[in-house]
Amino acid sequence: MNRVENRAESSPTADTARHLMFDDLEKLGRILVQTGDVAHSFVQGADDMDATCRDFSAFDPSRPLPQKGRGTLDALRAVQDEILPLLAASIGPRYLGFVTGGTTPAALVGDWLAGAIDQNATGPEGSVNAAVEEQVINWLCEIAHLPAKKFDGVLTTGATVSNLLGVVAGRQWCGEKVGVDIDADGAGALPDLELFAASPHASMVKDLSISGIGRNNFTKVATLSGTEQTDVNALKAKLAASDARGKIVIASSGTVNATDFDDLTAIADLCAAYGAWLHVDAAFGMFAALDDRRSHLLACLDRADSITSDGHKWLNVPYDCGIFLTRHIGVLEKCCRAFAPYLDTKAEGNMYINRGVENSRRFRALPLWVSMQAYGREGFAGIIRANCDQAADLAAWVRTHEKLELLAEPKLNVTMFASVGSDDDNRALLERINASGKLFLTPTVYGGRFGFRAAFSNWRTQDHDLVIIKQAIDAVL
Repeated sequence: MNRVENRAESSPTADTARHLMFDDLEKLGRILVQTGDVAHSFVQGADDMDATCRDFSAFDPSRPLPQKGRGTLDALRAVQDEILPLLAASIGPRYLGFVTGGTTPAALVGDWLAGAIDQNATGPEGSVNAAVEEQVINWLCEIAHLPAKKFDGVLTTGATVSNLLGVVAGRQWCGEKVGVDIDADGAGALPDLELFAASPHASMVKDLSISGIGRNNFTKVATLSGTEQTDVNALKAKLAASDARGKIVIASSGTVNATDFDDLTAIADLCAAYGAWLHVDAAFGMFAALDDRRSHLLACLDRADSITSDGHKWLNVPYDCGIFLTRHIGVLEKCCRAFAPYLDTKAEGNMYINRGVENSRRFRALPLWVSMQAYGREGFAGIIRANCDQAADLAAWVRTHEKLELLAEPKLNVTMFASVGSDDDNRALLERINASGKLFLTPTVYGGRFGFRAAFSNWRTQDHDLVIIKQAIDAVL
């Protein structure tokens, strides 16, 4: 009689569910093989799947929890039958919504292993996970031409949390400059903090609410005509007119629509002159540093006080993987430190629990590490260059199309366009395009016009996909 049977005999009711778990453990090899087969089929089939699912009525979210389970293999069959057919092919080559990367094979391996080994990546106690994250952050700095001796950071759940860290650390830094400790005494200790932004991402506006600053409580700076780029002269005038003791300037390196890059050289000069913290939202634009044709757009990024980026966008690692980098790691650690006797350690290394929102942290450095090890700088640079070329190709086609028009010339990996009809016509056209299943676009409003965003961010997108994209649009015009 084995150990499982002994436990089941001693307490049959309590151990029934655990018996299933131990039984699954004995069958784990078979389970992982079958899971791999299911995952492989989904990944390989993404080229031919509809880009999105538009009818979820077959799934009933009100169904009650099963009283008794039937093990992992049965659950896997349920996933195949009930969930996989209703998913978006967002890992596929023609999902052009938002800024959505796919998952490279190496990143998938790293992500699966992260789940299997299940490290709580809080710090260096008893595990190499903290050293791996440190190496990944150093590699990210290398990609962005940021001196590792000046910059340090943390991996987060995404750009939303990374932008939040920029606001929180910037606010603390501003307070310390005038003898105020916001970490200890709260935001009310510096009521005259002022933020300046021209084209803040929606996640940053959300963070202003979460941080208690307020969604509407920032100073809007004008943009250069016909762009989303900060008007530096307008910013200078706003800073000069401000009596606030604390100032934070939010700049963009790759806005979400036009992928505009702010003039960081001029803005950094202004921040130095007026004593402001400079936060740069470079959620995907930071990786333009890998394209020699566009790396100049990031000139003086190293003068930022904090930087937001994302691995699960253009680096094509699975959700979730945000990136936060700063020249003031001590300020960040003061804001995010956690106190408890069980957290005390003498181990050498970074305590990442003290650099972000979460105490318990997934080992999200591993998918990045495996990808970087597998493909190197040249592999990621290849993705960036190809996607930018694909955006330019689509723009060239739109430019010569009698029924379509560009809303802006693409500067990076996003092409914005619309039909020559009205906004209502374009809303209906977008519905038809996405209903085709051949591709997925998200809407935008730019220059007062309703239009479409095609964001090329996936490593799998190839020339033949552009042919399919163009044919699908033509078919519903």
